[in-house]
Amino acid sequence: MPNTETYNDQVVRLFLLAAAVWGIIGMSVGVWAAAALAWPFWNFDVPFLTFSRLRADHTFGVIFAFGGSALMGTCYYVVQRTGHTRLALGRLATFTFWGWQLICVLAMVTMPLGITQSKEYAEPEWFIDILIAIVWVSFGVVFFATLARRRIRHIYVANWYYGAFIIAVGLLHIVNNLALPVSLTKSYPIYSGVVDAMVQWWYGHNAVAFFLTAGFLGMMYYFVPRQAQQPLWSYRFSIVNFWALISIYMWAGSHHLMYTALPDWVQSVGMAFSLVLLMPSWGSAANGLLTFNGSWHKLKTDPAAKFMVIALVFYAASTFEGSMMAIKTVNALSHYTDWTVAHVHSGSIGWVAMITIGSLYAMAPRALGRPAMHSIRGMELHFWLHTTGVLLYIAAMWVAGVTEGLMWRATEPNGSLTYSFIDSLIAIKPLYVVRWLGGMFVLSGMVVMAWNLWHTAAHARAKLITPIPVPIPEPEPHQTPAPLPVMG
Repeated sequence: MPNTETYNDQVVRLFLLAAAVWGIIGMSVGVWAAAALAWPFWNFDVPFLTFSRLRADHTFGVIFAFGGSALMGTCYYVVQRTGHTRLALGRLATFTFWGWQLICVLAMVTMPLGITQSKEYAEPEWFIDILIAIVWVSFGVVFFATLARRRIRHIYVANWYYGAFIIAVGLLHIVNNLALPVSLTKSYPIYSGVVDAMVQWWYGHNAVAFFLTAGFLGMMYYFVPRQAQQPLWSYRFSIVNFWALISIYMWAGSHHLMYTALPDWVQSVGMAFSLVLLMPSWGSAANGLLTFNGSWHKLKTDPAAKFMVIALVFYAASTFEGSMMAIKTVNALSHYTDWTVAHVHSGSIGWVAMITIGSLYAMAPRALGRPAMHSIRGMELHFWLHTTGVLLYIAAMWVAGVTEGLMWRATEPNGSLTYSFIDSLIAIKPLYVVRWLGGMFVLSGMVVMAWNLWHTAAHARAKLITPIPVPIPEPEPHQTPAPLPVMG
């Protein structure tokens, strides 16, 4: 096996730093948006601080800036080590880092200013979309070129998931964002009406499928066995789950459009595939959890392993919940309520964020050339802050969502509504405060992680600093030479 110094971890370290920074930024925006729902004066009557604009900034910042940086960094890390080869096209890999950061900055600045397509998870305008396509294709070229030069014949399953994630996200992005620009800051999609909605949610749900599921499963399939220090429970099962997942997920997007103008049979197809999807989803969760058989004692001393195990529990729970919510009778109660918000955050800050944090904690010391993270206690504190925040958040939104659904459906004997819409808002307002509190816990944990990573990287930063040479004075004749100055 080659020495680890042959790996290109410079770009990995850059993405690691970016993920920590964007995690704090994206979640700070989310906390501000949650505060604005509980206490509307937080808008300050400023248009770009309204919830409708901050919400898009929050989702982009957390999913694509934080999650995307973590995915790209871990992808570059994993493909080198599973292929026993150095990252191909080093300059292009560095370009993908700076290009992705430019995209994130442009998107986060333009969306609050109202420069947006107003499409879920696809808000940036056409000029940013072109940049995304260029950087994403470059990312794919680096990944597959590295895979092609591997020194191990076998392609490890994590790379299957990373490869599917790269191909599918590129396809989804390009098709959904086909548009006709009418100015530098405005374009119109080539689709219209219900077709636009169908294409959007084919993209939207599969952004969840391939960006927030397949990519992070690739992360899980490498770092979970590595942290458990034993082989994957069933490698064959992981391959079966891979093909089942990518075959089924593409067809489930229409469950976002229940009880709309979409043809009823298309809604039913989405519901059916969503139910079948439960099997490969639970298969991957079970495979990851069973990999810890014989290593459960590690949870007492290894916070990174704790993050991974709880992430897999949330993955199993949120995928089950998603399949159940796709059933039409359940969807009739849950649709347009905060129950959907609870489900999304169970998957995003429960599954996605926690598997990312666990993987970053596992990867950071090796990428930074350190034996361990700077502070194990800091990792432990982060785990409990994050777990507490997630539970507060989703519990509050579950209760709020069911309350809304029941109040909206309640009718008097004469058929009139029992409650006005404002009655439901007043009923759930305390739960919005709890949501904000949960977000504060999660954000606090991200700050602790950034502090921990900064100190872990101290040795790596010191290597970049060249000491300034201090001239040694010549001794006077017949005198004892002066002592050498102390360096450092």
